[in-house]
Amino acid sequence: MATAAVEIPRSNHGIPGSHLIVQARLPAPPPKAAEPIDPQSIATAWVDEFNGLLSDDNIAIGKLFIDDSYWRDLLCSSWDFHTHHRLPKISSALKSQIKQSRLRRIEIDASSDLKKPSVCPIDFNGEIKGVRAFLTVETDIGSGRGLVKLVRDTSDAASWKAFTLFTTLEELKGYEESTNGRRPTGVDHGAHPGRLNWQQRRDREANCEPPFDPTVLIVGAGQGGLTVAARLKQLGVPTLIVDRNARIGDNWRNRYHQLVLHDSVWYDHMPYLKVFTPKDKLAEWFETYAKALELNVWTKTNLTGSGWDESERKWTLTLEREVGDKKETRTTCMWATGHSGEPYFPSYIKGLDDFKGDRLVHSSQFTGPEANAKGKKAVIVGCCNSAHDIAQDYYEHGYDVTMVQRSSTLVVTCDSLIDVDMKGVYSEDGPPVEDADILNMSDPNPVAARLKVDANREINKRDAPLLQALTAAGFALDSGPDCSGIFMKYLHRGGGYYIDVGASQLIADGKIKIKQGQEIERVNAHTLTFKDGSELEADEIIFATGYQNMRETARKIFGDELADTVKDVWGFDEEGETRTMWRRTGHPGFWFFGGNLALCRFFSRLLALQIKGMEVGLMKYEDD
Repeated sequence: MATAAVEIPRSNHGIPGSHLIVQARLPAPPPKAAEPIDPQSIATAWVDEFNGLLSDDNIAIGKLFIDDSYWRDLLCSSWDFHTHHRLPKISSALKSQIKQSRLRRIEIDASSDLKKPSVCPIDFNGEIKGVRAFLTVETDIGSGRGLVKLVRDTSDAASWKAFTLFTTLEELKGYEESTNGRRPTGVDHGAHPGRLNWQQRRDREANCEPPFDPTVLIVGAGQGGLTVAARLKQLGVPTLIVDRNARIGDNWRNRYHQLVLHDSVWYDHMPYLKVFTPKDKLAEWFETYAKALELNVWTKTNLTGSGWDESERKWTLTLEREVGDKKETRTTCMWATGHSGEPYFPSYIKGLDDFKGDRLVHSSQFTGPEANAKGKKAVIVGCCNSAHDIAQDYYEHGYDVTMVQRSSTLVVTCDSLIDVDMKGVYSEDGPPVEDADILNMSDPNPVAARLKVDANREINKRDAPLLQALTAAGFALDSGPDCSGIFMKYLHRGGGYYIDVGASQLIADGKIKIKQGQEIERVNAHTLTFKDGSELEADEIIFATGYQNMRETARKIFGDELADTVKDVWGFDEEGETRTMWRRTGHPGFWFFGGNLALCRFFSRLLALQIKGMEVGLMKYEDD
């Protein structure tokens, strides 16, 4: 008997090879007549039992975790990122790490009122109450932080077990960051004939003059390259960043005129700046950051040649600077060119060279509309953040604007995202950003996806009038993979959403028109022809079609051998962790690093710890 094909919703389509997150099943609500909750004693008892388990693998794991539980571990029990789900896998992971003596001890972190054990909601709506405790973590090679969420055992209301446990490494013993009491003095007092002053020493290091010899080369001076370079510097790993642009920050500075970050200042962590940071302000901040932290950056520099020595496990990389010299350095190489790679331009479309209008470019090359262009027709192919911003910019300059929406888009208003999804964590009244990051990252992605379903439902309720008006205007909407909202869609496919800052109302009012559901057949001299035979007039065409996978960008410089060796980037692995990004790629000495400002802030430390661990012999590339 034939089986009918099941159509997968477009909102569930992700990067090829990515696993679709299976949303967690939340614990059952406790009995209404349950005893009062004493979070301190409950958390203390659980931590004591867990520490006993670390020294005796005969303790039944079922005493500490509910059956459908999760342990998310970032480098504490292994040298990789793992999310262990359900008792058998958690038990196996714990017994394995006990044999390796990795995780030594956890303690309750009571250093602030926020961190002390407290009653907390387990679900978004607050119907399931649990106990939350911040943790300190000790391992055989370092220390870290963590968080546990405990729930009542459904079969024994007096027993509390873990629903989620989170552990993450933060420093290596003997190789701590040079902060606080280890802060550099900046000067060597005493008599030293012929000594160099700070500026002379700084100039020599910035130019990679002896004795400075970089161990790590980072390609890209955006938020990814700068944050991980800063982490490596604190760990004493000599690092050089190269960027083909003329100035640090040009990757933002040179983008379209009206670009402003759609994420808030609390999420992006820039105290005292505007809630939403303009692109030029961000570019200036990047320059200032690099100077203040004494990061070594070569601008106007291209990586033109590479060779990998397997026996030495080192690169020979050829760099060309516009100043005219050509240098070779043997380094570990990191690809830190943002969330994605080179711009994706659909060059397969017929007739691109036939266009006789004023402009046909990718959105990364769009600098702004012409002045006094009233009545000119602009077509933007694409329907995510950049496309909306560009369409709004065109409208404000008097253009007749049409957006070509080929599939569906998740839309959330900026206010709802702040008030619902980030409130209490990344907000004006939120905790310090490092604590906020622990709260955010402590939920394994399957749990986060389930919680985001309810958050997204509340957002859609608040945004209902706008969403209904968009639908009436012919704009196709979705709610992300299995209705899990914007952040899971970002991780699952790297785009497909718009954080509304004004363009949606223009679409709803018919001031920006929508051509929906049709692919472009060909470009003509002054029109676009679609698959359904319809045509659209255009004086300017902007392809806001996103960016290539970083793996394919690396292929252009390092060749097929490396690109075929490294694993796929972004999307999820079978455990629900992000693939390849911030962790080993499959090729020794080559790393991918990218993401928005918040992801770069958090994961830059973890990547730097892995590199430092290998440099000092604490780990081998093949170690689990």
